Amino acid sequence: METLIEVSKKEQGNTFIFEFNGELDETNADKTFKSIYDQIGEFEDKNVLFNLTGLKYLNSKSIGYIADVFSNIEDADGKMYISNCSDGVKDILELVGITTIIPTLDTEEEALAELA
Repeated sequence: METLIEVSKKEQGNTFIFEFNGELDETNADKTFKSIYDQIGEFEDKNVLFNLTGLKYLNSKSIGYIADVFSNIEDADGKMYISNCSDGVKDILELVGITTIIPTLDTEEEALAELA
């Protein structure tokens, strides 16, 4: 049975904002990130913000996908930020070192200001 995850997308200029609600795990990570890649399309001239406000859990596969999106964005001279992490999710991201690679801010507004 697939774990519930909802990802909504907003666009602000050349920035794609993805807001996550639910849990990312083995049952839904591939499908969720395939959809995100499809929505981004070509990475050229794009910025990405992952607003994790409603994300309660993520597994290692999901972290790998987040790192891969960042790598693609960076290779295309774009920027990527993570915002609105719960304490538990932020602890996981810090533990694996993602927060030293991908800038992580407290709010979506702060991240959008950095991307402007």
